[in-house]
Amino acid sequence: MKKYKKLIILIIFSVFVLTIACESDEDLSSNSSFNSNTMSSSNKPELSGTIEIDGSSTVFPISVAAAEIFREEYSKVQIPVGISGTGGGMKRFVIGETTITNASRPIRDKEVEIAKENGIEFTELTVAFDGLSVIVNKNNDWVDCLTTDELNLIWDQGSTVNNWNQVRPSFPDKEISLYGPGTDSGTFDYFTEVINGKEGKTRADFTPSEDDNVLVIGVSGDLGSLGYFGYAYYVQNKDKLGLLRIDSGSGCIGPSDETINNSSYSPLSRPLFIYVNNAEVKKDEVYEFIKFYLENGAMLASEGGYVALPPSMYSDGLEEISKYR
Repeated sequence: MKKYKKLIILIIFSVFVLTIACESDEDLSSNSSFNSNTMSSSNKPELSGTIEIDGSSTVFPISVAAAEIFREEYSKVQIPVGISGTGGGMKRFVIGETTITNASRPIRDKEVEIAKENGIEFTELTVAFDGLSVIVNKNNDWVDCLTTDELNLIWDQGSTVNNWNQVRPSFPDKEISLYGPGTDSGTFDYFTEVINGKEGKTRADFTPSEDDNVLVIGVSGDLGSLGYFGYAYYVQNKDKLGLLRIDSGSGCIGPSDETINNSSYSPLSRPLFIYVNNAEVKKDEVYEFIKFYLENGAMLASEGGYVALPPSMYSDGLEEISKYR
């Protein structure tokens, strides 16, 4: 499995948009960590075609791993995976440009309406749990925990906080530099809603990017920095970053598999989704890919740095998607 994990990290650091176009020579049947029901049958279908995926950079590691491993058996299926952000991916999905969109927030009512206007029916599938990580420079030695009120003080619309000693008098006289996801990101939507009380409500003077690797570079190169993004990107870059615990009233708690899964890392724990165009599921290559994705969802989530769902949730997703065959 180390091979796949390194592959995921390499892809994330080397591309904005990936087209999976090379076939691996490793025999999946030798790797018992993956469910081989859809991959090892001597009567497996001959598949070809293109499955286009776009959307959340947070869900990207899961979907790109699924695509790469699936193509080891079905090399004629092309699976480009984009990272335009949840909002950017939804814009394409609801007009029928993509088969699947990755999302770090639920679809909005206005997006549902646009999908209806364009005749797009879809299924929402939960694929993992995530905890937003609040991060600082690795050499920051004055803070290891912030309260949600302090995060609001820093990030709220109209905030004039620009120095760490404005957050707490005990903090040094050091300028704060803020880094966060761009406005097309579901991570941005979620963070602003739970911290500032309204989706999209935030101060404007921060460095935004839909590419979390840009945020990693910014925070790791700036001693006074503060930022946030999905837990997996912290895990993959923990040698470069400092991770803060968050106190929402029950003491300082940091994100981990356990605290994300049991929701004690509150309010920054959340589900992650993919949305599938139901009409596309009739295509063999799409159905087989989604089936593979869900049957191996726990492994894909873990390898991507996220928290796997209970097995029953993946089974429920399989049952739901089979209705559109």
